[in-house]
Amino acid sequence: MISYIKGEIAYNGGDRLIVENNGIGYEVIVPAFSAQQLCSQKGEVTVYTYMSVREDGITLFGFATREEKAVYEKLISVSGIGPKAAVSILGVMNPSQLITAIVTGDAAAIARAPGIGKKTAQRVILDLKDKIGNDDLTAAFEGDAEAAAAVTAAAGDDRSEAAEALIALGYTRSEALRAVAKVYNETMDVQKILSAALKELSRV
Repeated sequence: MISYIKGEIAYNGGDRLIVENNGIGYEVIVPAFSAQQLCSQKGEVTVYTYMSVREDGITLFGFATREEKAVYEKLISVSGIGPKAAVSILGVMNPSQLITAIVTGDAAAIARAPGIGKKTAQRVILDLKDKIGNDDLTAAFEGDAEAAAAVTAAAGDDRSEAAEALIALGYTRSEALRAVAKVYNETMDVQKILSAALKELSRV
């Protein structure tokens, strides 16, 4: 098993990179976000890899961060999601966006990925919602406790209802979740959360 490769990017093919290490070029299939992040770095890069071994060959999939690799491994644990389908999903969503979609049940966001239908997106949510823990949230949001708390809140309580109301008013899911997380305290009901969040958003 190859866990990661350190080297220089010798070729950028968009959805695949060739990373040269000690005179050997490793072809690695990468999601769009990882490709952009890796190619923006100068000199030596570290590509975290997952090696898929099948009857028709061995393929390396690469990621810019350990967190993205961990999310990828969760995705391929879902029935019907193969290595390339998982890359397709991570090509349109970074780890924090995907985790937000899973926790909030946003199948439409996941279904934007090429080759991923709504039923498959719903299966991803059903299979992974209970497998997203606090460690995953913290890692995906890179220590942004407020954002992680907002996503956790969206799993289903008064905060969730307030966030959905804000989204219905035209705010993005990210804006709504962050505003709710910032103003919430345990004494608030849905109406108070909504009112305070609207005031917070009006200041932005």
